[in-house]
Amino acid sequence: MIGFLRGTVHEKQAPHVVIDVNGVGYDIETPMSSFFNLPALGEKVSIRTHLVVREDAHILYGFLTEQERALFRSLIKVNGVGPKVALGILSGVSVDDFCLWVSDNNVAALVRLPGIGKKTAERLIIDMRDRLPDQLGSATNVPSGVSVQPTSSIEEAISALVALGYKPQDAEKRARAVASDNASSEQIIRSALQSAAKK
Repeated sequence: MIGFLRGTVHEKQAPHVVIDVNGVGYDIETPMSSFFNLPALGEKVSIRTHLVVREDAHILYGFLTEQERALFRSLIKVNGVGPKVALGILSGVSVDDFCLWVSDNNVAALVRLPGIGKKTAERLIIDMRDRLPDQLGSATNVPSGVSVQPTSSIEEAISALVALGYKPQDAEKRARAVASDNASSEQIIRSALQSAAKK
């Protein structure tokens, strides 16, 4: 199991990042909460990882805080919640807010997250309630990220939202609703996720 990687940021295209570790590029999928806080291209980064082995692929997931990785690992143990849905959850809500929603039995808030229906939300509340104490605590501070200039910000944002579990039509609608002329793909994604969480 690869526990962490330390290297330089080689590529960033939400929700993927490539980390160059001594000349080897590791392709990593990250929740947007970590992606937004990645340093600029060429800068050093240390990222906690979780490797998922499938018959057709080995997929590396990366997180800037131990809180996020711990929640991801707990989420994928829940029946019906795979890595893609877990990334969508972490992208749509902070660890602390997720814990609060589960503690408060807030099904209405959970179903606003991508890939979460009423039954899955209810299962999350039941299965995650006993694991919450391990998730709470202060988040690790991470450096502010620097946006990568996109070729087409809105298209990159839509692609990232689809990768996080939104249906293509819904992703396009959310991205276009919050896009402005000079907005980067990261700004559009952030606004779209915040908008979805408020509804």
